[in-house]
This record gives sequence, C-alpha cells and structure tokens, in this order.
Amino acid sequence: MTRLARVLSAAAFLSVPFAGIAAAEESVTYQNLLTPLLSTGKTVVDQQIAYPAGTAKVTAAIVTIPPGGETGWHLHEVPLYVYVLEGEVTVDYGEKGVKVVKEGESILEAVDWAHNGMNKTDQPLRILAVYIGAEGVDNAEPAPAPK
Repeated sequence: MTRLARVLSAAAFLSVPFAGIAAAEESVTYQNLLTPLLSTGKTVVDQQIAYPAGTAKVTAAIVTIPPGGETGWHLHEVPLYVYVLEGEVTVDYGEKGVKVVKEGESILEAVDWAHNGMNKTDQPLRILAVYIGAEGVDNAEPAPAPK
C-alpha cells in the first residue's frame, strides 16, 4: 500500500465518528432543547392572563428572601412569572389559600390580588421573577393584609 493510500485510508477511518456527530448535531432542533417549566393561560389563583395596555416592558430580577423573611403584603398589576431557583416559598393569598412553591417549580403569580411570600425554612430562598409589564405601570406595590 502506498503512503498516499495509507493516508487516505486513515482519513476515511477517522471521519466515520465525526460524520456521526455531524448527523446528530443536524437532528437537534429547537424543540429538542426545551425543558418546559410552565404553560398556562391562568394565574396561580385561577385568573385569566391579561396583559397591561401601553408600551411593553419586561423586567427580570432575582428575589432573595433570607430564612424566616417575607416580602410583606403586596400585589402585582402585571403578570409575573416566578421560578424558584433555591429553597421554597410559602405564599399566603388570604381567602384564596396558601401555596408552597419549591425549588425547580414555577407559577404565574396572582394579578391585583394581595399576597405575602414567606421563607419558612432555615435555608436561603432565591427566586427568578420575570414581570410582563408596561412603561409607567408598577410591577409591585404594597397592599394591606386581608382581614
């Protein structure tokens, strides 16, 4: 076998695994890359989603609540997607009940409904909050506790 034949033979042999990788990469689609976290048309307290009027403004933030801490009673005028990154949050919705959202879980928060988020554990709580708001509309505001 000539030197050229050996080189071509080796090149052909080495390209087989790479051809398989290329084929695998081509078969990956956007949908294969998704891990759905939430798909809903309603909030956690069963309200239909309603987007605020005006110029859209999306705000993403990390909310950190120390052990034993709480948000205080408040409400959101805009839809709010919540994903618990670490720990668990206990949310009191007054007459709508209490819900616990654990690490790796997500909800669409109540809109115009007073609630209080609490960290009742001895571990830190970290939440990804994505507000689907509008210019000039507050993402959150204080609210009185329900009676």
